[in-house]
Amino acid sequence: MLNRRDFVQLSLAAVSGLAATKLFAESKPRPVGVQLYTVREQAERDLPSVLAAVQKIGYEEVEPYWNVYDHPAPELRRMIADHGLRVPSGHFNYEGLASKLDYAQALGVEYVVCPMLPKDMWNSLDEFKRAAEQFNIWGEQVRQRSMQFGFHNHNYEFRRFGNTTGFETLMTRTDPKLVVLEMDCYWIVQAGQDPLKMFERYGDRIKLLHLKDRKPGFPTSQQLDEAAEHFTEVGAGNIDWKPILTAAEKHGVKQLFVERDSGDLDPIESIGISFDNLQKMLTRA
Repeated sequence: MLNRRDFVQLSLAAVSGLAATKLFAESKPRPVGVQLYTVREQAERDLPSVLAAVQKIGYEEVEPYWNVYDHPAPELRRMIADHGLRVPSGHFNYEGLASKLDYAQALGVEYVVCPMLPKDMWNSLDEFKRAAEQFNIWGEQVRQRSMQFGFHNHNYEFRRFGNTTGFETLMTRTDPKLVVLEMDCYWIVQAGQDPLKMFERYGDRIKLLHLKDRKPGFPTSQQLDEAAEHFTEVGAGNIDWKPILTAAEKHGVKQLFVERDSGDLDPIESIGISFDNLQKMLTRA
């Protein structure tokens, strides 16, 4: 039978435990960003309004892309900051990327990401080798400016060339200190690959994630075309996000960006749904 002192001690411990549990459950999830290409039509008409809408949803970061770089870098950086947002990463096209490095530095990004190889480089292993050499050069130039270079995958890199793929060629022929990966989870799955196995193989070389979901019932492919587009909002498709997000935390992924190339819903509505679903996944309980 408990005496008064034991009862008080157990009661205090229980209250303390409940408080700790509540604090843990209510801890703020890590920041989530959005790739502005998702809302490109709106962004190219009225970028300040889009930034306001993004911030109102709850996003804290944005990843800009090539068509918003018609704003001078200091102006774009200020516009983003004025809406309470950060800009840790940006997409810069393969063609002319070197000419944009000063712009990227002035914009204040940490990561300079090449989103895609030119289409005429997709079907030759030699072209992937050439791209890898170029990535190493850009990686060193970017490092000299105190930033990090990375590339963003699609599904076309997983086409086989004998006993290898374009993706493997890019990863093995680039210096991990100079070139990191922004892993697009949708395109990994669409290519017939597993994001978790990517983490097992490449570990903390994966520094950024693109999060968009995939409608069930469609075949995988290594051809980048309309037949490969089965996009939906994060949490509304068949990608199992919780283990991916757990692996991202384990391997030190720095940035999470929601993206949707196209889809059935209005883009602003779409990123709102993805944000709400992600918050439930990211809030530890």
